[in-house]
Amino acid sequence: MSQQSSPVTQQAVAQDWHSICPASELVGNAGICALIRQQQVAIFYLPDENAVYALDNYDPIGKANVLSRGLIAAHGDELVVASPLYKQHFCLRTGRCLSEAQHNIRSWPARIRNGQVEVAAPRPVIRHNSPTQDPPH
Repeated sequence: MSQQSSPVTQQAVAQDWHSICPASELVGNAGICALIRQQQVAIFYLPDENAVYALDNYDPIGKANVLSRGLIAAHGDELVVASPLYKQHFCLRTGRCLSEAQHNIRSWPARIRNGQVEVAAPRPVIRHNSPTQDPPH
C-alpha cells in the first residue's frame, strides 16, 4: 500500500478518498486512467509490492493525457513510468521528471483498502466574495 505526497504541495490539506475500482480488476505492472474532480489521474498497480501509485495523466512535454499508457520500469533505485510519447521518466512516488525538473507532475495519495483502489483528492476550497457577506441560501 503506497501513499505519495506531491513534490509541489507539501502542506497539509483536507482530502477525500475516491473509490476507483476493485483491485482485482487491475492489470499488474500497467496503468489505468480515472477521472477525479474533472482531472485525469493515471493509476499504476505493482502486484509484487501490492501497491498502487497515482500521478497526473497529463504529460507536460508531449502535451497529452497519455501517462497511464506508459511503461513502468526501475531507473536506479526509483520506480518510474516512461511517457509513451517522448520517453521522459516520471517517478511513481513523487511525480518528479528525472530528465527535466521543470516538468514535474503531481502525485496523488493512493492505496488499496478492503480490496478497493482509492485515490485521495484535495477538498475544494469554497471562497466567498466578502468576509462580511453571507453565502446564498
